[in-house]
Amino acid sequence: MRAEVGDELTVRGIHQGDEDRHGEIMRVDGADGAPPYLIRWRDGRETVFFPAGGTELTHHRAASAG
Repeated sequence: MRAEVGDELTVRGIHQGDEDRHGEIMRVDGADGAPPYLIRWRDGRETVFFPAGGTELTHHRAASAG
């Protein structure tokens, strides 16, 4: 997985009744966009995260200046 600051992660629940978790990448600590990532989850918590199966990445390109 390769990510940039501002990209969003969705972690799908693995058991029936589990809710999906959503967060924004605040910092990329690995080389060339690789994990680990500092994530700010929608509930306000921040954690260092290593993606596993069930994780989806949504890229958000920075807006062009001008």
